[in-house]
Amino acid sequence: MRHLLAAALLAILTAFSLPAAAQQARYLISADPMTDTPPGVQAWRVQYWTINGSGTRFAVTGIVAAPREAIPPRPRRVIAWTHGAWGVAEKCAPSISPNFFNATAGIDAVRSGYVVVAPDYIGLGNPTMHPMLVGPDTANAVLDAVRAAREIPGAAAGNSFAVWGESQGGHAALWTAISARSYAPDLRLVATAAAAPPTDLAANLREGSDKNARALLLSFTLHSWSTLYGFSMDGVANRTNQGIIHRLAQNNCVSFDKKPKLGTILGILTIVRATKNKDIAKIEPFGSFARANSVDAARVPGPLLIAQSSKDTIVAPAVTRKFAKAVCRRGTGIRWIDMSGDHGASARDSAVETIAWIGARFDGQSPPNDCRRI
Repeated sequence: MRHLLAAALLAILTAFSLPAAAQQARYLISADPMTDTPPGVQAWRVQYWTINGSGTRFAVTGIVAAPREAIPPRPRRVIAWTHGAWGVAEKCAPSISPNFFNATAGIDAVRSGYVVVAPDYIGLGNPTMHPMLVGPDTANAVLDAVRAAREIPGAAAGNSFAVWGESQGGHAALWTAISARSYAPDLRLVATAAAAPPTDLAANLREGSDKNARALLLSFTLHSWSTLYGFSMDGVANRTNQGIIHRLAQNNCVSFDKKPKLGTILGILTIVRATKNKDIAKIEPFGSFARANSVDAARVPGPLLIAQSSKDTIVAPAVTRKFAKAVCRRGTGIRWIDMSGDHGASARDSAVETIAWIGARFDGQSPPNDCRRI
């Protein structure tokens, strides 16, 4: 008995003396099997550890999906699916939505043998403010989700991964590519795909032709940044309209299959009028923060795929094309996919080509370069 007590005491003392990095080597907190999955798909609702750009630790959530078949002799290829805007409230987490599988284009990759890791990001599904369009925070959550997936035996996830995102998730995918080597050197990023990605945040919030969607997304962003960082909205709207901005963000999640409530419609119309001639690029500290979290074309590594609809009313096609040209000027080739559908279908409309392109990158094939026709 004395030997057992001594061993237990030694284990406790060793744990307290370990460096913080060693104590946090495990990322997965829990993985609960899901029963309501598509045919041929097994999935887990996961909780895992991540940190934001300031080093604060958070327990966050997501879903890991894999083929429902015997574990292969080699680890499976991984795609990190980075979702578009669902909102900024805790209740807006994709992983708790009954519509998750229908609304998640990335799940299509499971049928091709991939493990799909779908993080909620910080603040969705967990009780803290979601850092909307904050690049480093989001990238960390994505990379740590890939790490956590490796700890689920049934997933058989490997260290090599691609990242693929839509809309807000396109921004997340590009930032994940920027951060991967420095933040997660234990992982190997093989490809990055972004459908309708916000890149120049101020321009995207200013130039989308759907003024109502633009007002709602601006409300999400202003609420997030002012709550997290204490930014004053006095330069954007009066106190009454600031209250409307906060309520729109707190009470609404994005849904493409439901009509908004009357109060939401009236709130959006009010913010459309209140911000008609406002450009956050010229309103500090929002302008500086938007520039800091825009995507620097010089920092995005290849191989890179961008899919953009010429009829997108939310992410202005001209802004995306300008970004792509800047990437090309830096010498990084791009696979460019032109589409003509609406914004909400960007990833679904380009899914077949994107999954095939990702597969070719895993296979080691030379990536195509469409820079001459962008």
